Amino acid sequence: MAMHTTLSLRTPSPSLSLSSKHPFTSAFSLRPFPRRHRNLVFIVSASINAKPTVLVAEKLGEAGLHLLKEFANVDCSYNLTPEELCTKISLVDALIVRSGTKVSRDVFESSAGRLKVVGRAGVGIDNVDLAAATEFGCLVVNAPTANTVAAAEHGIALLAAMARNVAQADASVKSGKWQRNKYVGVSLVGKTLAVLGFGKVGSEVARRAKGLGMHVIAHDPYAPADRARAIGVDLVSFDEAISTADFISLHMPLTPSTAKVLNDETFAKMKKGVRIVNVARGGVIDEDALVRALDAGTVAQAALDVFTEEPPSKDSKLILHEQVIATPHLGASTTEAQEGVAIEIAEAVVGALRGELAATAVNAPMVSAEVLAELKPFVDLAEKLGRLAVQLVAGGSGVKTVKVTYASSRAPDDLDTRLLRAMITKGLIEPISSVFVNLVNADFTAKQRGLRITEERVILDGSPENPLEFIQVQIANVESRLASAISDSGEIKVEGRVKDGIAHLTKVGSFEVDVSLEGSIILCRQVDQPGMIGKVGSILGEENINVSFMSVGRTAPRKQAVMAIGVDEQPNKEVLKRIGDIPAVEELVFLKLQDKVVT
Repeated sequence: MAMHTTLSLRTPSPSLSLSSKHPFTSAFSLRPFPRRHRNLVFIVSASINAKPTVLVAEKLGEAGLHLLKEFANVDCSYNLTPEELCTKISLVDALIVRSGTKVSRDVFESSAGRLKVVGRAGVGIDNVDLAAATEFGCLVVNAPTANTVAAAEHGIALLAAMARNVAQADASVKSGKWQRNKYVGVSLVGKTLAVLGFGKVGSEVARRAKGLGMHVIAHDPYAPADRARAIGVDLVSFDEAISTADFISLHMPLTPSTAKVLNDETFAKMKKGVRIVNVARGGVIDEDALVRALDAGTVAQAALDVFTEEPPSKDSKLILHEQVIATPHLGASTTEAQEGVAIEIAEAVVGALRGELAATAVNAPMVSAEVLAELKPFVDLAEKLGRLAVQLVAGGSGVKTVKVTYASSRAPDDLDTRLLRAMITKGLIEPISSVFVNLVNADFTAKQRGLRITEERVILDGSPENPLEFIQVQIANVESRLASAISDSGEIKVEGRVKDGIAHLTKVGSFEVDVSLEGSIILCRQVDQPGMIGKVGSILGEENINVSFMSVGRTAPRKQAVMAIGVDEQPNKEVLKRIGDIPAVEELVFLKLQDKVVT
């Protein structure tokens, strides 16, 4: 007889959204760590009475330095070359940097295992090699909140200065000219501002723009619609945002999916005469394409605080363009923000050195290698079930309520599900955002997005040697891209098991299937009849798409069935259309198990 126990993780309404995003790459590693990293609980120092040493490699506010000095020995060494940094790093327990210092794999290798924490005084961590940090058991923390208002204010300052030609007019007057007619600007009142990335900074920009009388729309694939409505902002698709806006303000991180998101193709979709502000990351704009758009008049003006290369070259066509206002990465550069960032990162680093879990940690689950080794195949299963479930949600449906069921012969106290829940959260959030989710920040990230996750334990009879029999993920109160994925109780439901160390999808909705969760999956509902496997397989074979697994679950012979097809390559839209045009196929969906999902 199975017994049920239920745990609930209740999360409040979100105060933040997608762009509290940290621009993280997928650095979570499931490899066993070298012997010196066998346990990821942080050790303060080799000696109980010895103070740890913190290297501050870029200027930090005095308030932050004061906090550090109360706990640790502090070495302030600025403008270090990569070689000098690698030489020093083996002598310190923590490193604090801003955006100008590259913390590469060489740095972690040179630390010889001593470096325990890297603190990034700011939001973006694209200058830190997260994969190497995780591999070497080094926690990375950032300071994502202290400079929010400063960055938003700078965005609004650039918006207004651009609209009224302030920089150009100032330079003209100082050169002895008086050209009132040349520098006639445009009004902000009544204009449409598209905020791309509706997180902390983006939402603050939106609030201020509303105060200026602008109509504000936003694109963010994971922003809660109710929070946007509370500010008076309409959430729209990316194409609608860029095609209807008079002004565009960028507030997204730099990730593989956002790199050069504004390019020749997207500029061509914009309203002629659009004006662009970027206080996010330089790499999100194709700078050569922006110059072409400015020259063609597609983009009337641009106000830029960040650039692909910083500082940009002196002969940069973009910087020298008459219709461009440029500032040297000043988004967080206010006295108040600098002190706030210094305090926030100092507190995070000191807390990590004390062995505390940091809400702003962005990598390295603090789980013993023994538990990690036992749960490794189930960790993979948990993440992939989360990825499948969220991709089944139809566009416009906000994910708010998720139920996870674990079936096991072990007593609840003998099964630590924190890592599994974290990986399900990772699977739910990462495909449609750039947040990096792990054990340290999973619950915090879920709270930011208003997710309520409940966990149910189904206790089975049998040997407790195997940690789990199956994991089931259900998403309630959403529409599904595949009607067959809706269970009898009305939720999207996917279920999986581990077989011979490999994650398998074993149930979709009420249909039993059995397909290895490798590569990607095509799910289609069909009328059960002879020849269907051959027809679908022939179409995929003609397009040189390799089928790894195929499974059919049906309600009864000659009735409805669900076919699950594992594929190694991604089929294009035409291939999926050909499969969908088979008369017996009633619906189908393609689901990716890796990388980002285009929304």
